[in-house]
Formats: sequence, structure tokens, C-alpha cells
Amino acid sequence: MYDPPSPLIENYLREAGFWHVANIGWRYKLDPKLISAFIERWRPETHTFHLPFEECTITLKDMQL
Repeated sequence: MYDPPSPLIENYLREAGFWHVANIGWRYKLDPKLISAFIERWRPETHTFHLPFEECTITLKDMQL
């Protein structure tokens, strides 16, 4: 588990729209190896995960869940 983000950077995270992302690590147990695997597969040019069987993207509908 990770500690909550420092209050010193909380406002910056909120302004940038990343506050919810910063909170994921301490609210849920994350598998660091799984996160690393996804990071290695991320293609910023196309905003997709390049997986061995096809490409996968995250849509607004996915974020709604």
C-alpha cells in the first residue's frame, strides 16, 4: 500500500485533474508487476495499450464504470 499524496501537492493534483489517479494507490491494493506490464504496453502516440492479441483503448464509457 502507498501513503496518501502529500498535502503540499494535493492542490496541484486537483488542478491538473489527477487527484483521483493519485488516490488509487492507497485506496486499493495494486499489483506493481501488472501496472509495470501495462506501462510497457502503453503507446502514447495512439493512446492505446498494444497487447499481443490486439490493441485496447480506454473510452469515456470505461471511465464511467
